Amino acid sequence: MRQKRAKAYKKQMNIYLHTFKFREPFQTLVDDEIVLQCHKGQFDITKGLNRTIQAEAKPMITQCCMQALYLTNNQPAIELAKTFERRRCNHNIKAPETPTDCIRSVVDVNGQNKHRYIVATQSVELRRKLQVVPGVPLVFMNRSVMVMEPASDATKKGAELSENTKLQAGLNDAKVGYLNKEEVQEDEDGKKKKRKGLSEPNPLSVKKKKKEDKPKSSTEAQQVQKKRVRHHKSRSRKEGEETTLERTDETLKTTEEVTQKQTKENDSRAQAEELV
Repeated sequence: MRQKRAKAYKKQMNIYLHTFKFREPFQTLVDDEIVLQCHKGQFDITKGLNRTIQAEAKPMITQCCMQALYLTNNQPAIELAKTFERRRCNHNIKAPETPTDCIRSVVDVNGQNKHRYIVATQSVELRRKLQVVPGVPLVFMNRSVMVMEPASDATKKGAELSENTKLQAGLNDAKVGYLNKEEVQEDEDGKKKKRKGLSEPNPLSVKKKKKEDKPKSSTEAQQVQKKRVRHHKSRSRKEGEETTLERTDETLKTTEEVTQKQTKENDSRAQAEELV
């Protein structure tokens, strides 16, 4: 599918979605002629519908269209149609309606596409009759390409009418265009209304403030004093340990001197005794 045509189909389907409340999967009524045409050209009708409407399609066929296919004795086309969901048309099977009249009676309910059907048909007469009904997407085969018809005049008028009603409903609403009593009183008093939105700058673009030294409280000061006292105690302990070590060294020196004197005295006595 060409890009230009795809954009046009997308825009057209948005009208059916938003204005006429279509929903996925889109219910698509197919007639006997388009089934025969797709089978003849070996065209996958389900994939073609999905590609054309650019969404999921749900192919459906009526009993009258099935009876028209049975008369052709084209068994492959009949088997293909049997894979589609059957749509009840409430017509007599023994005396079925023509596919054109059957599909028109199912789609056109009091001049409206009540059940929101997409119609895929090769019948020019059926497409011409359904163009009068607003909100009916029409799909057909143009040789080997599946094509969607442009929106009909009835569809365009229906879309414009729905938009105008929405606008008029907004203008005619009593709440729109009038202030509440509280707002009127505030205006009379001369109070300014608060503006909505962010008043502060972006926190990511603002530099972080440097932490200032706060004055310490009494409890924190006491804790600091306690820590200092403990620090003095540790120093005094170190000094006491050093003094004890010095004292031990002095005692050791004195003991060595005493022992040396005693040994000298003993030696001198021994020499004197030998002389005697």
